[in-house]
Amino acid sequence: MEYRQLGRGGPDIPVLGLGAWPIGGGMGQVDEQTAIALVRASIDSGITLIDTAQAYRASETLIGKALKDGYRERCFLATKVSANVAGDYSRKAIQAAIESSLRALQTDCIDLYQIHHWDITAPIEESMEAMAALQAQGKIRYIGVSNFDADQMQQALKTARFHSNQPRYNLFDREIEPEDIPFCEREGIGILAHSPLAKGLLTGKYTAAATFPPDDERSRFPRFQGDTFARYLKVADKLNDIAREKELSLVQFSIAWLLRLPAITCVLVGAKTPQQVEEYLGAVGVRFTDDELMRIETILAEYPAHIAE
Repeated sequence: MEYRQLGRGGPDIPVLGLGAWPIGGGMGQVDEQTAIALVRASIDSGITLIDTAQAYRASETLIGKALKDGYRERCFLATKVSANVAGDYSRKAIQAAIESSLRALQTDCIDLYQIHHWDITAPIEESMEAMAALQAQGKIRYIGVSNFDADQMQQALKTARFHSNQPRYNLFDREIEPEDIPFCEREGIGILAHSPLAKGLLTGKYTAAATFPPDDERSRFPRFQGDTFARYLKVADKLNDIAREKELSLVQFSIAWLLRLPAITCVLVGAKTPQQVEEYLGAVGVRFTDDELMRIETILAEYPAHIAE
């Protein structure tokens, strides 16, 4: 495993972290024993950063069970306060949220506590003051934000220092490149990239005929439907040609492409089985030539127009 520093003055964390949305059931049901085995397999393999959220359904509770028997001491535990559960990011809501998360995760301190989304209903000053208060109380070690753009991060920094932002970033979703990544580099903010496989579009495991059950969020996303789905998969197939040349799976290739940037501190990889974890490890240490990067850009120029989800 490789390690990178989480923001200016932050701790060293692994370049791969386990994103725990899938085990909460958001992409189809995962039974409890499988979820526990998955979390433990991740930590045993060196993927010791575990990222969850208040909004990730049963995820925090399952992780709390998985981190018994010495596993809590071996991991860097991150979670988020989520407005779609608490209702807002007011001081009162954040205080209630941390207590709920501590109980579910069966711990007395969160290593990285993050504001899940920007919220126009709660002043960011109040939200960040509440996060700083939790840090002063010893309930959290580091503060982070999630899905903030450069302007929003700038506003948050006026109230309290934070160490990370967690945006969506993958070969198909590159909105953070022009402004957000440079801002994080200037301000010493680490980046935890979520959705590195575009929720499965970059796995090489689907055909255009694939359908998703109602309990899988992808059944409601436009990019997983009809001609749009087929066009994404066509681009992924072309990227897979380069991956094969490098003797990588498309999964490993897609994660390694993100890690090519020093600004990306950690890539959060989701999984539903312990077996998937081993594949992710093959993305660590991969390097790209200038020619390969140029070929990737050429293929992505054919990528279909972004469709909001």
